[in-house]
Parts: sequence; structure tokens; C-alpha cells
Amino acid sequence: MNRRKFVKASVALSALGGMTGLSSLFAQSAWADDGIADGKAVRFDFDVLKQKAAALAKKPWGGAPGALPDTLATLTPQAYNEIQYDAQHSLWNNVADRELDVQFFHVGMGFKRRIRMFSVDAASREAREIHFRPELFNYHDAGVDTQQLAGKNDLGFAGFRAFKKPELARRDIVSFLGASYFRAVDETYQYGLSARGVAVNTFSNGQEEFPDFTAFWFETPKADDTTFVVYALLDGASLTGAYKFTVHCEEKRVVMEVENHLFTRKAIRQLGIAPMTSMFSCGTNERRMCNTYHPQIHDSDRLAMWSGSGEWIARPLNNPQRLQFNAYKDENPRGFGLLQLDHDFKNYQDVIGWYDKRPSLWVEPTGKWGKGAINLMEIPTTGETLDNVVCFWQPEEPIQAGSELNFGYKLYWSQLPPVRSDLARVDATRTGIGGFPEGWAPGEHFPETWCRRFSVDFIDGDLKAAAARGIEPVITVSSGTFKQVEILYVEPINGYRILFDWYPNSDATTPVEMRLFLRTKDETLSETWLYQYFPPPPDQRKYTDDRQMTPV
Repeated sequence: MNRRKFVKASVALSALGGMTGLSSLFAQSAWADDGIADGKAVRFDFDVLKQKAAALAKKPWGGAPGALPDTLATLTPQAYNEIQYDAQHSLWNNVADRELDVQFFHVGMGFKRRIRMFSVDAASREAREIHFRPELFNYHDAGVDTQQLAGKNDLGFAGFRAFKKPELARRDIVSFLGASYFRAVDETYQYGLSARGVAVNTFSNGQEEFPDFTAFWFETPKADDTTFVVYALLDGASLTGAYKFTVHCEEKRVVMEVENHLFTRKAIRQLGIAPMTSMFSCGTNERRMCNTYHPQIHDSDRLAMWSGSGEWIARPLNNPQRLQFNAYKDENPRGFGLLQLDHDFKNYQDVIGWYDKRPSLWVEPTGKWGKGAINLMEIPTTGETLDNVVCFWQPEEPIQAGSELNFGYKLYWSQLPPVRSDLARVDATRTGIGGFPEGWAPGEHFPETWCRRFSVDFIDGDLKAAAARGIEPVITVSSGTFKQVEILYVEPINGYRILFDWYPNSDATTPVEMRLFLRTKDETLSETWLYQYFPPPPDQRKYTDDRQMTPV
């Protein structure tokens, strides 16, 4: 292995303007490392990082990342993907029989922020910087002129990814890349939705901001550890932050314990804690954009919430025709997340995106978060290439300049959330033409009044036992009326289907908020189904028969 030392300590302490002054916060000492860390040893712990973030918040933001060398700035996505990290120079390659390892992403293309990386000895609490050099990468057919990179020790890295046996050399399970975005997988090794360190002004009168993780510190784990700790410094126009991620790489899921300390430079209209970003193009309930052979296309199918009062809520996602923002008020939430609960390949038929393998992401607060709201933004999209769903917790109190906040939570990347209620849960939501019994055929006897039918399936829980006592659907709608309510036992799903037709009472096209749960007498039997329906304009509220009965 090539373990030559390239960079002097003076370079290590001067790289990246956003980190100037770092040396004054560390006491230098000697520490020999035979890995890729080539900087001088300096003192490090989480308290030091919090001090750094607090001090940085009192200074002006350093601004957007500077220009990259031309050979990197002009890379196409195909060329960028040709650049691969050399596994022989992975972070913990010098640890024999290791369970975990880390590799770094190259800067280039749209990844312009130069991120500093440090290796930390957990026993001595000393850190050494890992400087960029071309020898750490294999450039293959990327067309990169490495002569332009010679001596660019301050180029830094774009992010990192972590590996776990037995797929050590092939399949990563955690990835941090771009702004403060990161992802993890479950046992399928298929990435899906993303998390972020923080969200700033996602839906407000101000410009949305995307703060960056500008430095990472990795504690070196023991050989047999399947948990590693990484610290991160966040920097943006409105705030800074110190983060500690304790990442548990379990057999069937990844669990992250997150602790953050945020320091604001200026007032923030909308602060998003534990944000996540996903994609919903079409599903069982929304078919408008499914002009494809795929039955469904989505990374997540619902927002799930476990409120502070103990209510379990399922809110199916939409791909609306116009941007929609909803805030679900709560106090001390017990958990929330964007879930992908349908893992049947037949329901996607996708051999590229493998949406049936995408994980869910569940947030579990580890302390009391007080009053606030779980915010959900849904953006219209024509396909699957862009994320269009954003979800996060927003504190109720306004965020003033000079504020200091901290939040602790766990992130569960897994097929199913780590907790669930004993109540019946929503399995699927479907909508379609109303006013007819199932099995209708269009003819000359159309109903006089246009309506829309909703079908909500509930499974699990104790519904069959409750049926003898009488299952009652409790339905509320914010406008219009509902009729033709039916309760059907569906043997193939061993659950119950609730059908109802919604009728408009005006020409309004504003969203209709719908709510449904099941009960018997005073006993709640199911989680609560929330839905947002978008009525069509009045001129589209009619049934059409487009059959052509003569040859053309």
C-alpha cells in the first residue's frame, strides 16, 4: 500500500477558508498513524467541535464554494462516475480483519464544496487530517487531467461512504454526499430517500438555504465493531452546527443516533429538524403521472406519525398539480417518517430503480421537542428523476439570531419502522370514478351527479374480532359530503375495505381534507387515515364515454 506522507502541518491548518482558526482550538501533539491521515495530530472531542461551531456563527458566512479546476468543473455525470476511490487507501484499511471501512468521494461536477476529513484516535482524542491527493483515486476513463490537480492538497473531498462486511469492497451502506444530505440502506443494499442535517426556509417567503457539512471527523473503530462514530461541522448563511452521528450497521438495518447543536447567525423563518427528502410520482391513490408500464413509482408511499398524544396517523403521499404544504401540529412527537411499506416487486415492475427494495426512514426523538409541527411539502413532478417530497419537524417558537438549539433523535433506515401500534393499519388507498357499484360498465345511464370514490384498506389489528360488535368508519371531510359508505371484508388481504363517495357542494378546487378511522362503540380500532384530495374544475366533473363503435 502507498502510505507516503505528502503534506506538511502548515498546509493542514490553512486549508479551506471556512475552517480558518481551527488550529487555535486544538492543542498540538505527536501521534503516529500508518494510515492515510497525513496531517499533524491535534486535540479533538465533541466539546471542541461545539466551540468551533459557536465561534464560526459569530463570523460572516464564507459564501458559496469556490471554483474547481476546469478538469473537474466540466465533468459530465458519466465521467464523474468513472472516478473511483482506491480501496487500498480506504480509511481503516490498516485495521486487520475489520468489519467497517470508509472511502471518500472526489470533488467535481456539481459537488463543489471542499470538505475536510480527519481521522480520530478514540483513546488519545487526537485527530489528523486526510489531505487530497490524486493517488487516492482511480480515474479510469473520466478524462481528468491529473496534472491540474498536482499540489492541490486543499482540494478536499465531496463526501464519504461506509462499507460493512461481507460486501466490504462492493456495496456501501451509508453515504454522505452533497450539502448536508446523507442516506443509508437496509438489508436490500438499495438506497432510497435521503436525510439532511437541517432544512432552512424550505417553504417560506425567503430563499431556501442548503447549509453544507464542511468537515468530518471519524473515530477509528475496533476491528470487530459494527458501529462507528463520525462528527460533522455544518456551515450555512443562517446558522452553523456541530453534529455527532453514532452509526449502528446492523444485520438488517442501519440505525443512527444523532445529536446536534445549532447556532444561528440570523433569524430563520422556518427551521427544519430531522428533514428527509423523497420521491412520489404515482401510486395506488394517484395515477395522474403514471403514463408508463410501471404500476407504481415512488421511494415512499406515506407520511406516518405517532403523535405526542398517542395517535397513529397514516397520510398517503400525493403528486399534486400545484405545490402543496401542510403542517400537522403536535407537542413532543413520539416519532414520524416517510415509509415505503409495499415491497412486492409485482406492484412496481421496475428493474432499474428497484422501488420494491427501497427503505423507510423513521425519526425517533430522544428528548422532548416541545410544541411545533411536522411539515410536509409535495412538489409537482413529471417523473422519477427529482425528489418532490420534503418532511421535517418545525419548532413552534420563532428562531432568532444568536440562538442556540440542540436536538437528539434516532434515524432508522429499514423496511418497516421500529415501532408500530396494535391497531389496524392503512394498507392501501385507491380512488376512482364514483356513483356506481363495483363492476359497473359505462353505458347510457350515467349518474346525474358527479362524485369521486375512495377505497381505504385496513389490515392487521383486531378487526375480525371487532366485527361481531360492529365496525364503524368515522369519516370527516373539510368540504362537500360523503355517501354510499360500505364496509367489506376482503379475504385476499385478510382485512377490511372502506368505500365512500365524495360529492362536491361548490365549484371550488381547493384541496379537501379527509379523515377516517375505525371504531366500535368507544374503542378505536385503527390508525387514522388522512388524505388531501384535489377536486377537478367544474367543467371536468362529468363522465365521458370515448368508445368508437365504427371503423376508423
